[in-house]
Amino acid sequence: MESSYQFTTAILLVGLYFSTRFNIAETAPVWFPAHATFYGGVDASGTMGGACGYGNLFTDGYGTSSAAVSTVLFNGGKSCGGCYRIVCDAKNAPQWCVKGKSITITATNFCPPNYALPSDTGGWCNPPRPHFDMSQPAFETIAKYKAGIVPILYRKVTCRRSGGIRFTINGRNYFQLVLISNVGGAGEINKVWVKGSRSNKWEAMSRNWGAKWQSLSYLSGQSLSFKIQAGNGRTKAALNVVPSGWQFGQSFKSNVQF
Repeated sequence: MESSYQFTTAILLVGLYFSTRFNIAETAPVWFPAHATFYGGVDASGTMGGACGYGNLFTDGYGTSSAAVSTVLFNGGKSCGGCYRIVCDAKNAPQWCVKGKSITITATNFCPPNYALPSDTGGWCNPPRPHFDMSQPAFETIAKYKAGIVPILYRKVTCRRSGGIRFTINGRNYFQLVLISNVGGAGEINKVWVKGSRSNKWEAMSRNWGAKWQSLSYLSGQSLSFKIQAGNGRTKAALNVVPSGWQFGQSFKSNVQF
């Protein structure tokens, strides 16, 4: 019995040594298979705007590293602002992949399904396919232009942004439609609250579409604070980020970031 115990202990110690020495116990990132195409032109001008509600992707903090994502990834707009690391699957398409290259993109648009075409011949964004219709510059970072469509591997990653979260206010009295952009960390937004300077209470906003959130209160003439809960549950407050003299159509950048 004692010799058996000593043998088992020895095996465990050896296993622990090798797991620690060679990092066997560490969990590698999980990569998922998908496909990618491209749109928007060589300067990505055709990617501006879209189903997430962003306007100029350069002003909103995303540039050309963006993609329209298929239904399963778009999740009704809840994935807007989320970041993905993408590599071309050189094992399955060595002739089309740019060797050793990867790119982090932001989901900024929706790639709609085309049920008139089969999923493997043109209906690339048909459910349940995960698919990234990337800006042309982003696509050409990892694959050759002539490929048109390539197999890829992707995974969710942390978004890294320059500067603070940005708030753009549109709408009219008793209807504020606020675009929230340049969000770091998880990138995606779960919940938003707003508080005018004449109130002590945070009011829950509702998602209107994509990254645009609405309030039905009268907030004109007040400085505005916003509280944001990101997709990973973390919360940040941008206090008095909008001054009392704000006008519809204006944008304001905070000094707050995830």
